[in-house]
Order: sequence, then structure tokens, then C-alpha cells
Amino acid sequence: MQFTYRGKNKEGEIVSGTISADDRSDAVKSIRDSGILPVSVEQKSGMKLNMKIPLFNSVKLSEKIMFTKNVSGMLRAGLSLSRALVVLGKQTKNEYFKKIITSLLETIDKGSSLSEGLAKYPRVFSSLFVAMVKSGEESGGLPAALSDIGVNLEKTYALNRKIKSALMYPSIIIAVIVIIGILMFVYVVPTLVATFKDLGAELPTSTKIIIFLSDFISGNVVWIVVILLVLVAGGYAAFRMKSTKRMIDFVSVRVPVLGTLIQEINAARTARTLSSLISSGVDISRAITITKEVLQNTYYKTVLDEALSAVERGEPISGVFKRHLTLYPVMLGEMMEVGEETGKLTGMLSDVALFYEGEVEAKTKDLSTIIEPVLMVFIGAAVGFFAVSMLSPMYSIMDSIQ
Repeated sequence: MQFTYRGKNKEGEIVSGTISADDRSDAVKSIRDSGILPVSVEQKSGMKLNMKIPLFNSVKLSEKIMFTKNVSGMLRAGLSLSRALVVLGKQTKNEYFKKIITSLLETIDKGSSLSEGLAKYPRVFSSLFVAMVKSGEESGGLPAALSDIGVNLEKTYALNRKIKSALMYPSIIIAVIVIIGILMFVYVVPTLVATFKDLGAELPTSTKIIIFLSDFISGNVVWIVVILLVLVAGGYAAFRMKSTKRMIDFVSVRVPVLGTLIQEINAARTARTLSSLISSGVDISRAITITKEVLQNTYYKTVLDEALSAVERGEPISGVFKRHLTLYPVMLGEMMEVGEETGKLTGMLSDVALFYEGEVEAKTKDLSTIIEPVLMVFIGAAVGFFAVSMLSPMYSIMDSIQ
């Protein structure tokens, strides 16, 4: 595997380069052996075809939470790490996770550390997870480190569930309305149209629009499905492009209501991740690098790059966050500055994370409350338009009969 790195040489200069290694741990060791203190080491993305199907080769966040809590509890109870993994391997029903636990057990039996075994599965165990475990091993506090990881994952899980639950209701309603609408256009409208033609009724413009849509959908079902699939695939491919993703990231943080929610979500994640890593003993440079990997928005990643550069120059990182008030709330930078001045940065970051997690929870509830009446108005308008369009010709027919 190829890894790119940045670090400081013996003269204190920042250097960068590429190195080949079996895994990230070997890459870090090789870089240190060459006399360079690594600041960041990242695997180069290659154009390899991944034949694994994520649906069947995945571990749920809830399973990882139980893993960390159970291992931590058994270590505190006096069981060895190997024994704890054997017990967990028997308990889990996820075959893929069972294989991973078996691999971890084999790694430990060969004399390697748990963090080295976890690092072999970057799709399952994030850099944050591995770094906190490694720090716990080095400090002799692995049970406490695993417990902290479990708490961190639980908060992430709770935050994700709140966001998903806020979007679930409108998504289901819209999907049901679309399905019902298609069925009406395909089966109901043609029957009414035949009746209108037999009676020779004069059709209003709205009815003609409904009939046109019905004829188009009924006669081009296959093409419509193909076009929808192409649009979905094209949209997914476009979203993966750097230029498109950057544009979406730019717009998302500036949309009213939603933009504020995105800012607070990223503020909570940034503060929570930095607090967890620094309190676990991870150096500030590595903590910033891992936090950057946790964030998805490219503009937030840029802020973390600036923070890393500030640390390398010996400057406080709070100034970086205070300069980017369109991305991060004022409170985050101010609290970080107070934490740096008082030597209680991790505590301040933890408080900020708790505050914004609470704000996100409140706003997602408010969002659900706002979306419901908007959806009702939209559905009412659509149903009303359809009803008027279909009933108007009938009234015309009844008037002509009289």
C-alpha cells in the first residue's frame, strides 16, 4: 500500500512524501526510522475494484457500541483481552464481525496489540477508534479508553438517529404520494377519460394536463423507469465528483434553517472528536488529522487543515475557528480560546459538544414539526387540483343533460 505523509525533520522543517508499507503502523515506523516525526499519514486512494458487497460485509454502529462496552467491562472484571474476545466471538450473530474478532484474537496471540489488529479493518474501525485504543494501550488504561469510545459512539449513534428520524416521516409520505399518483395516472384516469370521450364533454385545461400526464406515463413506463435509473446513477456519480460535492457543500451550509443545523452538527462532531482524542492522550496534530477524517463537508476539512498548520507553527487553534464564523458558531472558537488559556481545552470542548448536541436534538424536533404542516398543504393542493380537474367535466356533463 502507498501512504502519503507530512512531518518534521531533525531541523524542524515540514517535509512531505510517499512511502510503501503493508499497513499504516509500518508506514509510521518507517517514517520515524528515517528521522522524520510524522504529523499526518494517509493511505493513497487507488483505483482498485472492490468486489465485496457492503450490505453483507458490514458491522452496525450498535454492534460496535456493544463490542467496546463488553470488552471494557470484561477487562475491568479481570478477564484477559484474549478471553474477552473469545466470549464476544461466541456471542455475536454477525458472521462478518465474528471473522473480524477471530482475526483480532489471532493478532493478539502473535504478540501484536489490539490497535494493530483494529487498523486492518478501516471500513469497520475508524481512525478515531484505533487512535483511542492505541492511546489506552500505551497509557495502561485500555478499559477506560474502550469505555470512552463506547460513550463517543453512543452519542454519534443518538445524533444520527435524531437526524434520520426527522427525515423519515416526510420521506415516507412523499414516496407514498408518488406511488399513489402513478397508480391513479395509470389505472384511474384512463377510465375517466374514456367516459368523457363517450359523452363528448368539453374538457378544461387542468383536465387536459392530467390526461396528457396519464397518457405519457401509461405509454412510456419502461422509458420512465430507465430515465429515473439514469438520473439516480448520474446524480450519484455527480455527487462523487469533487467539483460537484464542493458546490453542494457550499450551498448546504448557506440554506436557511438547514444551514444552521449543519453548522451545529459539524461543531458538535468537531468538539466531541477533538475532546475524546486529546483526553485519551493523542497528540494535538494527530487529533486534528483524525477529526478531519470524521467530517464530511470539504469546507470543514479545509478549516481543520488550517488548524493543523497553526499547530505546526506553534499558534493556538482557536484563532482558526474564530476566523471561520460562516462555518462554525462563535461559541466554539471563544470556548476553545478560554480552554487554551486555562489549560482545560478538553473540558471546554466536551461542554461545547454537549451544548450543540442538545441544540441539534431540539432543532430536529422543530424541523419535524415544521415539515408536517408543509406536507399537508402540498398534499392538499395536489389532491385538490386532481379532484377539480376530474370533477369539472362531470359537472359540465350534468349541466348539459339538464
